[in-house]
Formats: sequence, C-alpha cells, structure tokens
Amino acid sequence: MTLSAVKTHRELLTDRATGHGMPGGLFGRQDVFENDVDIFFTQHWILVGVTSDIAEPGDVSTLDIGKSSILLIRDDDEQVQAFRNVCRHRGARLKPAGKSTVGLLVCPYHQWTYDLDGSLKHAAHMGQNFDPTCKRLIPVHTKVVGTHIFVCLADEAPEDISYLDHVMSPRFAQYELTYSKIAHESEIIENGNWKLVIENNRECYHCAGTHPELTASFLPEDFGFCTDGLSEDSLQALDEYHRRNADTKRNWENEGYLCDAVEHLGEDVVTQFRSQRLVIAGHGESQTLDTRVACTRLFGHITRRDLGDMHLWTHNSWTHVMSDHAVISYIIPLAPDKTLVRTKWLVHADAIEGVDYQLDKLTEVWAATNLQDASLVGITHSGTQDPAYAPGPFSAFTESYVDQFSRWYSARLAAHGV
Repeated sequence: MTLSAVKTHRELLTDRATGHGMPGGLFGRQDVFENDVDIFFTQHWILVGVTSDIAEPGDVSTLDIGKSSILLIRDDDEQVQAFRNVCRHRGARLKPAGKSTVGLLVCPYHQWTYDLDGSLKHAAHMGQNFDPTCKRLIPVHTKVVGTHIFVCLADEAPEDISYLDHVMSPRFAQYELTYSKIAHESEIIENGNWKLVIENNRECYHCAGTHPELTASFLPEDFGFCTDGLSEDSLQALDEYHRRNADTKRNWENEGYLCDAVEHLGEDVVTQFRSQRLVIAGHGESQTLDTRVACTRLFGHITRRDLGDMHLWTHNSWTHVMSDHAVISYIIPLAPDKTLVRTKWLVHADAIEGVDYQLDKLTEVWAATNLQDASLVGITHSGTQDPAYAPGPFSAFTESYVDQFSRWYSARLAAHGV
C-alpha cells in the first residue's frame, strides 16, 4: 500500500459500520495511539491513584503518561497536590516513577530544591536578579472524589468533572474512603490496545464462560440479557431475579443509600462515567468466592454488610466499593499493543491483616479476573491485527455499552479536530 493510500484516523473511524466493532487500524497503528494519548489521557480527566498512595505529608507518587510525567504529593497541610515532573531549570525529571517520601523535592541534576507546595526554595549561583517565584513547579489540575485522585494535563480542564463529583461524593460518603489503606496492589501489562481493555470491561457477555470467580458474586444480568429461546422455568427465574433486585433496592433506599444508575455516557459528554449500586449474589456481602465480607472491619462507621457493590466506570478506570473493601483499577496506555492495568485493594485504615482480613480471600476474585481479562484482551488484540479480521456486530442485549463507548470515542476525536 502506498503512503497516499494509508487511511487517516478519521477515515478509519468512518469505516466503522453502525453497531459494529472498530477496524483493526484503530487498535494497532502508532499514529492512532499517539492521538489517543494526546486526547484521552491529556485533554480529559483520568484516574491516576488513590489518596492512600500519598497518605502522609511528604509522600510522593510519580506516574508516567505518554511523554508526560506527574508528581502526586501530600503537602504539609495534608492536601493532595499534583505537578509536572519537570525541573524548571533545564527540565530534568525530579523523581523516577514509583513511590517515595521526601522533605523537599531536590533536582538530581543541579539541586534546585522545591517545597511540597511547588515553590522553588533554593537555586544556587543564579544571582541577585533571579526571581524564584517565577519558577514554581507547573501545577496539574487535580480533583479528589472519595479516595480517587483525578488529574487533567490540559491547560484548561473539562468542567463537567464537577458533575462526577456531585454524583459520586454522596455515594462514597458513608464509606469514608479517605480513611482507608492499600492492603494490596498489582500491575499487569496487557498485550492489547487500551480501547480493547475498556471494551472488555464494558460488557459481561464473556463473564459466564471466563470468570468463574467473579460470577460467584457478580450478576451478569445487570448489564443485559437476551431472553430469546429461554425455557419457561428460565424466564420465571429471571423474573424472580428482577423482583429480588427491586426489593433489595427499596430496602437500601429506605435506609438512605443511593442506588439508581447514573449514566453520563452520551456522545455530547466530555467526562464519561457510569455509577450504580449493584446487588451481590449469594450472601450478598462482598465480591469474594463465598460472597461474605473479606474484612470484618467495615469502612467508616458502617454496620451493615450487605450494601452491594457501588461501582464507578470512567474511560480509564473501574471501581467496586463494598462494605468491607474496595477494588479500584485504572489504565495507562504504553504502546498500541501494551496497556498497564493498576489495581488497588483498599480496606479500613485500622484493619489488621491476619486479624480483620486474610489477603488471599480479599484478592481472590479480582486477582483471578484481571489475569483472565488480560488473556482475553491479548487474544483479541492479536486477532484484530490479522488481515482476515472484519469487525463483527455487537449484541444489542449485552454489548450496548461497548457500542456506546465506540460512539463516544469517535465524537471526542471529532471535537478535537481528528
């Protein structure tokens, strides 16, 4: 194929038939990947951590996102700050990726020294006319919602993060997630494009056949179900499932717990998210194999174990909060075919491992599910790069959120002139 015959990013988007998957070029091409990072991970709000990543003043968490790098810092006033990881002298990185604790931020090159609020405190040999107030660290837009740390690297951040905050803050309030700690965290590099990671997360069409641990507590019917061909007994069982869900929801709402689905997902939306309190199967307490709590020290001042799963999706993350623990995952794209998935398991800050919880029970469901998903993403990415690949139709019953994500993706690119 000649260079002139190579389709543009926009032409690849217009190739997508209505209700069908994306063409392979949108997953495998380097130019598409670079556009995606610039738009979806720079111009949009993204989840990059939790408050317990930087629990104490002086704690720093450094993350690389494409060519950018940011410092998440807990300052001396215990506020969460975020700065570009670029020295204002000659651009050296102040900290490598990972976590650390500092008193001051000292550039390893020429020892320019910054306070935790980003102000330049020391710069040797710059003369009396040098004004250090002009060389503060460059701030990054930051929003803490519950325990979630969202940032936006754009000069002007989308304003509708305020709606996410408005919806989610009261939903997270009773859990008091800022008074939590990380019991365990994991990193998986999935061999697939970031959009395939999110598409996989947006449907449970695959769950029954691939996620035995997850479906012990998670109900795939919550995200679509086709009744064609079901027996009378199966239809009755499905009706009973819907009645049980409705009864549980009324019970929660009578006690003041927010339940309804909120979907901020349309093509005119910038900061995309979805939330709902979902019923947990079995004993209904937590996402564990026996569906009972993994941690007996519940969040906040909660006494009720069966509060379901308060979930939150964004375009780079998914969260599940139960009465006893939370599982928060977010993604960072590394290459067209490489995506970093970070997952953190949170418990009450005073919970003691071996007394209040056993780590294997706490992590058994999502540790297995993440590995299974990584495998699914890998074989799907590989298949989309095969010359024989032709995008197939989505299930209108179980993949509507995948189709919606595809439409939102196209609309956001168009909004940025792609």
